[in-house]
Amino acid sequence: MALIEEFERTGSWLFRWRSYLPFVFLPLIVTAALRYPVIELHPNLHFVWSIISLGVSLVGLAIRCHAVGYAADGTSGRNTKTQVAETLNTSGFYSVVRHPLYLGNFLIALGIVLHSAAHWLVVVYLMAFALYYERIMFTEEAFLRKKFGRVFTDWSNRTPAFVPRLRQWKSAELPLDIPKVIRAESAAVAVIALTFPALELAMHEAQQGNVAIEKSWYILLGSGILLYIIARVMKRQLRRWLKYERILYEAAK
Repeated sequence: MALIEEFERTGSWLFRWRSYLPFVFLPLIVTAALRYPVIELHPNLHFVWSIISLGVSLVGLAIRCHAVGYAADGTSGRNTKTQVAETLNTSGFYSVVRHPLYLGNFLIALGIVLHSAAHWLVVVYLMAFALYYERIMFTEEAFLRKKFGRVFTDWSNRTPAFVPRLRQWKSAELPLDIPKVIRAESAAVAVIALTFPALELAMHEAQQGNVAIEKSWYILLGSGILLYIIARVMKRQLRRWLKYERILYEAAK
């Protein structure tokens, strides 16, 4: 099998499972967090580092929200079985980087990894991410090249794949779809809202023998859970509305 075909085959497989494979890192993150003694040695430094790490993840979430919220319908989705792109997004974050959603994923996970303050884990994560997402991005771009041809080639020639070129920012052509953002990014919010407080609880328990953590982590946890519940309700209502629309359409035929 030629390398290009091998890349597309493995990239397609990774694309289908891209939402679950990162959880393989969870045991490494927990191990690193439990072994890091900064709480006992430098509690203030630990809190500052925790805020910085959380900030990195929130920047990643903001990038994903912007990319999804301003993207055209039928693009930038969470489909897992096949590639889907009704149009080619070239404005907003897509005007400065070709894969803003994966950039957002990278920063969200990087913040969680940084929270452990384990240098070896950061190195392992960077290497694994490069190998993992390189195949996925290769497969996506092969699909887009076949579907959009010269339009994709021109856009890809001027737009970097992963490191944003902010000086060529172009405002989004479509209005922000806030309900779409809430529905699409509830899972990412839940990951951030659950992971950081959970790691804090585990670290305090392992190193201090108690689960007392700062109130800000409880606020983050509660806010994340509330937003996730709202998103689930919105998705359920949307499915009911679409089902009702189909019934009316069939009745009118």
